[in-house]
Amino acid sequence: MPTIKVKLERLSYDIEIESGALDSLGARARNALGDSARRAVVITNERVDSIFGARAARSLKQAGFSIDKVRIGDGERFKNLRVAEGIYAHLIANRVERSDVIVALGGGVVGDLAGFVAATYLRGIRVIQAPTTLLAQIDSSVGGKTGVNHPLGKNLIGAFHQPSLVVIDPETLSTLPPRQLRAGLFEAIKYGVIRDHQLFGRISNRMESILNGDLDELSHLIARSCAIKAEVVGADERETGLRKILNFGHTIGHALEAVTRYRRFLHGEAVAHGMRAAARISESIDLLPESGREEIDSAIHRVGALPKTNSIALNGIIAAMQHDKKSVRGRLTFVLPKEIGQVVLRSDVPNRVIRSSIRRALL
Repeated sequence: MPTIKVKLERLSYDIEIESGALDSLGARARNALGDSARRAVVITNERVDSIFGARAARSLKQAGFSIDKVRIGDGERFKNLRVAEGIYAHLIANRVERSDVIVALGGGVVGDLAGFVAATYLRGIRVIQAPTTLLAQIDSSVGGKTGVNHPLGKNLIGAFHQPSLVVIDPETLSTLPPRQLRAGLFEAIKYGVIRDHQLFGRISNRMESILNGDLDELSHLIARSCAIKAEVVGADERETGLRKILNFGHTIGHALEAVTRYRRFLHGEAVAHGMRAAARISESIDLLPESGREEIDSAIHRVGALPKTNSIALNGIIAAMQHDKKSVRGRLTFVLPKEIGQVVLRSDVPNRVIRSSIRRALL
């Protein structure tokens, strides 16, 4: 299995992808961190802990780490400052030091929250990402974006804080509920649309095998998605230009999550809706041919049913979009496909096109 290097100016790190890697998490962590870290604080949730917690802890102990553990709730609504404050209290009470490490064991919520706590506790301690969902393995564990949600918008409070290591064990996906697997696959489709038409084609052609948990197909999907993200992040760590393309589908997707109070959609599901709407916008301004929009719609549809959006008020979606982090001088910036494998950034989309496209795609 490949090791992918994320090459940055200040801190480069490896993404290690291997079946069974969870059992060598400790040795991998020790190799990345050196001898200074004496304690590993594992942040996870109850379900993940019940399945993988003992294996991760055993491996870390074998590598000489003492173990603390913090469990959080499962779901986007737990990714907030109140939960972060509880983790800070645990770290302070147990005198966790700057030389120690936080290990994020779980999906995107765990990884984002653990990374945010690591970025801010003692002005920054090290974090290792050990993602166990497809979405986290191909996207959120890589790149150093950390954060928590606010009632007015998703990930509005956060920091860039790169991990010291990402350890991905594709075998963990065998325990993933089908809905979670589908949510991750929507994000994989995103990578195909923004950067790699061959990946998009492979997902479309081998959809059934992927959804049935074929380990070879999933491993290829993870490795290629991580390679794309490593390339983009290496060129634009702080999202001043190129990295914005990774937000395809997110402007509208984040708005959907916010207006439903982070309870209706998994993140990948909201992004899938957002990609459909963005493709409709792109078609409406004669950027994307109708056939391209239909390809995107078809791929998303074949992954599986999405939670309904027709009960959500259009004005609520529009209002939530105004908090988008990519906005410049009050204007929304959309990532829009020109064809499968190529996107552009546009800040000149008329409001009437935005509204009509969201209405046609989602409502």
